[in-house]
Amino acid sequence: MSVVVAIVGRPNVGKSTLFNRLVGRRIAIVDDTPGVTRDRREAEGRIGDLRFTVLDTAGYEDRTDGSLEDRMRQQTEIAIRDADVILFMIDARAGVTPLDERFAQVLRKAGKQVHLIGNKAEARGAEPGLMEAYSLGFGEPVPLSAEHGLGLADLHAIIGSEVDKAAERAAEARGNLDQLPEVDVDLPEDDGSTEDGPAKRWDPKRYLNVAIIGRPNAGKSTLINHMVGEERLLTGPEAGITRDSILVPWEYGGRVINLVDTAGMRRKARITEKVEKLAVGDSLRSIQYAEVVVLLLDAAIPFEKQDLTLADLVEREGRAMVIAVNKWDTIEDKPKKLLELRGELERYLPQLKGIPMVTISGLQGRNIDKLMNAIFEVEKRWNSHVSTARLNRWLSGMTESHPPPAVSGRRLKFRYMTQAKIRPPSFIIFCSRPDVVPGAYQRYLVNGLREAFDMPGTPIRMWLRGGKNPFDKSDD
Repeated sequence: MSVVVAIVGRPNVGKSTLFNRLVGRRIAIVDDTPGVTRDRREAEGRIGDLRFTVLDTAGYEDRTDGSLEDRMRQQTEIAIRDADVILFMIDARAGVTPLDERFAQVLRKAGKQVHLIGNKAEARGAEPGLMEAYSLGFGEPVPLSAEHGLGLADLHAIIGSEVDKAAERAAEARGNLDQLPEVDVDLPEDDGSTEDGPAKRWDPKRYLNVAIIGRPNAGKSTLINHMVGEERLLTGPEAGITRDSILVPWEYGGRVINLVDTAGMRRKARITEKVEKLAVGDSLRSIQYAEVVVLLLDAAIPFEKQDLTLADLVEREGRAMVIAVNKWDTIEDKPKKLLELRGELERYLPQLKGIPMVTISGLQGRNIDKLMNAIFEVEKRWNSHVSTARLNRWLSGMTESHPPPAVSGRRLKFRYMTQAKIRPPSFIIFCSRPDVVPGAYQRYLVNGLREAFDMPGTPIRMWLRGGKNPFDKSDD
């Protein structure tokens, strides 16, 4: 069982900087603006030979009025509840503030092991702040520089002690089990079958990374919360609450699904604040690392220009995609609206002809199963592989039914085709004069591939290569 370490403190003391340092890569957004982090983020941390789970939290605000700051405070308190070790971070340069004192009272009531961390201790004037930190009642503060990596040896000792205690508890539990008396009981062989039918064997398939993207306030965090069955992500009526891309593991259908909540992405011209630029950049990286992307649309205002831009971006990145129309519970004439949406989908995204579209309600949890079935289906198509023999029979039929046009009085000859890779399906066609093959004819072949090999809505890559068969005297 992994030891859980939570980094807590008031805003802008360097919690996310330390989180990135412990994780070993920059995954949390860091900026001088207070309150950048809003959701709690979880990752695997390491210091030398130690491995543990580390939680990054929002800056603590003493608010209980139902505001965004209040909801951020509740997320921090959940992290405190789940943690084995709490690193209470203050800014050594600023000393102890009234909010630090208020937070110290909250931590004392939590009854958890708390270690006081004086960050930014490398700065001039930090020593008085470290001396003042004794007044918080958590013993000697640990001087640290999260930015420069100073003081990690002390953290290694703190966390290592808890890891040793966890190992002792696990060994003691195993010992207690060994002391139980052995009892011979003749039990029928259990193959896992139930009244509903034979057992389903556990299939140890790999993780599936699914990124949820869309414009601000489309309902991405609300949807993920309903999928995982808990208030894991911060939600509310305010647009743009999510800033960091938060990965939430979830088991569904015998698989572990890594759901990635992303910041809402507006048009580039409307993004002026630095923090929003960083958040959008984080969302774009999430698309690159995802295998399936769910583009979440607002049923009241679907297929806005930004939605189409995001869909085109996902297609260019070669990711499998599902379009989910959220807030479907607010639509009155559903059949009419659905007909309109299908027409707009064909008109606005012809390059993704046949892409699945699912109507859902993230707030009420409607059609989550349909959404997951669509995700698994597009993943299967995204991993499609077609044999070379089938491809060449198909290519021969396509060129015979619709021969490529002659260019400058010279005909184009398509000789051979093979699949180079999957994820997304990528194909190479060897032909004469590949540089002059019209784009319209290439689109004809791509659309034919989708239809013939059951890959609707799947991004397809096709490369044309030159080359001449030296044994074929009929080649031009």
